[in-house]
Amino acid sequence: MMFTSTGSRGLYKAPLSKSLLLLPTVLTVLLTVLLPQYQDLFIYNLQAVRQGKQFWRLVSGRLICLDLKDTFCSSLLIYNFRIFERRFGSHKFASFLFGAWILSAFVDLLLIEALRFMFELKVDVLPAGLLGPVFALFVPFYSSIPRVQVTQLLGHISITNKSLTYIVGAQLLTSSAYMWVVACSGLIAGMLYYSNKLAVQRFIRVPGWAARFSSVLLEPVFSDSEPTAEAPLGMGATLDIQRQQRMDMLDQQLLLSQLAHLRRNAQQQQAQQTGLLNWNRFFPTLRHRGQNRHHEGPQPQQPPYIPPPDNTAVAEEQVARLMEMGFSRMDAQEALRASNNDINIATNFLLQH
Repeated sequence: MMFTSTGSRGLYKAPLSKSLLLLPTVLTVLLTVLLPQYQDLFIYNLQAVRQGKQFWRLVSGRLICLDLKDTFCSSLLIYNFRIFERRFGSHKFASFLFGAWILSAFVDLLLIEALRFMFELKVDVLPAGLLGPVFALFVPFYSSIPRVQVTQLLGHISITNKSLTYIVGAQLLTSSAYMWVVACSGLIAGMLYYSNKLAVQRFIRVPGWAARFSSVLLEPVFSDSEPTAEAPLGMGATLDIQRQQRMDMLDQQLLLSQLAHLRRNAQQQQAQQTGLLNWNRFFPTLRHRGQNRHHEGPQPQQPPYIPPPDNTAVAEEQVARLMEMGFSRMDAQEALRASNNDINIATNFLLQH
């Protein structure tokens, strides 16, 4: 069985991210190069929304960037943030983007009115494009991606695996005079949706039927085939590619740490109920499983393990493949749930624990 490194996956298991990379870029090039006479329809003009009642601009003005530099920076950020689509699935990732897109529109209007009322600053036009959800993705990026130091500059400035992403975000932030308004509204919308303080995830989300329809329509076009060859880290690559590969490897490590954290929580709950502290008696490593099977006698009956509730569906075919390798059905199901049905990551975790 060949295991593939996440560094060689690219946009594998990220069809929505791939479509967000390709479609807006193509439309931006068409509007800026071939069809400039139609650009007025996609200007994010809030004065026209307030005074002219052109509410459709809240949709058209927030879909396509009219600046090639903004398109390039936002595309780089979407490519980096594709790890969230792999981890949570395309449906949840689309729901986050949709929720942030809806909420940031309201926050845009509130911020503009607040600036006019408090500072007498009149802002009529904001940068166009799918920028609010892009800035919103910095919230889960900051909260859930661990910070790993790569190198240091001048002995004091720390360069981490997240520095390049923040630099691209700062470049996008400074691309126009009022981009900071869009950035603030995106961050506020991202915090509201990610924290779910107001239960917004319950009301603003992509319906299941829309997700299934999009899956049937887009996945044959934008899905990538599973990589079959493992490329060594940094082999013939530039520094930027090496950093991106480290980000992909970090994504795998984060999934493994989440599964380990899940088991630690279950261990604490089991210890409180039964007073048993030796978790390895319930989940021995693969090496000890084989030894115990041949050399140990009958063991005293142990309390059954009660896994934490998880509604993630697992593929029976993948469970069967893990069981053929010697893992128990319960371990295989738990590992597949925590790794979002990625059999390579689930196998790596089970081999390491």
